[in-house]
Amino acid sequence: MFRFIIAIATIIIFLILTLPILLAEWIIGLVNPKLKAKSSLALIAWGFGILIRIAGVDVTVIGEENVPKDKAVLYVANHRSVFDIILTYVRVPGPTGFIAKKEMLKYPLFRDWMKNLYCSFLDRKDLKQGMALIKQNIEYLKQGISVFVFPEGTRNKTEEPLLPFHDGSLKMAEKSGAPILPITLCNTEQIFEAHFPKLKKTKVIIEYGKPISMEGLSREEKKAVSGQVQEILKTTYKKNMELL
Repeated sequence: MFRFIIAIATIIIFLILTLPILLAEWIIGLVNPKLKAKSSLALIAWGFGILIRIAGVDVTVIGEENVPKDKAVLYVANHRSVFDIILTYVRVPGPTGFIAKKEMLKYPLFRDWMKNLYCSFLDRKDLKQGMALIKQNIEYLKQGISVFVFPEGTRNKTEEPLLPFHDGSLKMAEKSGAPILPITLCNTEQIFEAHFPKLKKTKVIIEYGKPISMEGLSREEKKAVSGQVQEILKTTYKKNMELL
């Protein structure tokens, strides 16, 4: 419980102390949006790093050399914990936006920092808004901004390695030409969700798969990519859980 209290206090202090920086970032963005994105990424990654240390997470990373440093990618990951975003965002090499649920818009300052980082907010009940969001993120990918998505659509609270995918999110890779980069996260629910409201020292494994390009694929091959990615995540999850 002590770790949880310290983590919450750290988040509140961070949001209060960075209010002037948030204003400065807004001004910078009017002149140089790229500099704003770069500085916001560095600051948030630093803050997330502190939360990881407070939580006592021991992270093993496999295959990080597979992450392209010179182009945008569509990160596709399994989802079991709120810490999935924290653990992966500290490692992105460049501007990267997450697709988050629209409920995050309720939280002042959180939403402002998220908007600085090209995050977008999905209303699962509004199909038209969902299509607009996909188009927006296709444009981000074309502009060199990576996008991170959890195609399961929600946190997996079952014993199964993976929930069924919402395949529409993978269209972003097809329409933008950006490669898909599978990321498998193992044991992350043991940090917080399995012991709510406690934070516990936990060993987790993050594995980056090889990029998957949809360029040059036939229509049938493109349809098969979702199943291919799901199989990679399932197989890697089972393999790495045995290592813990």
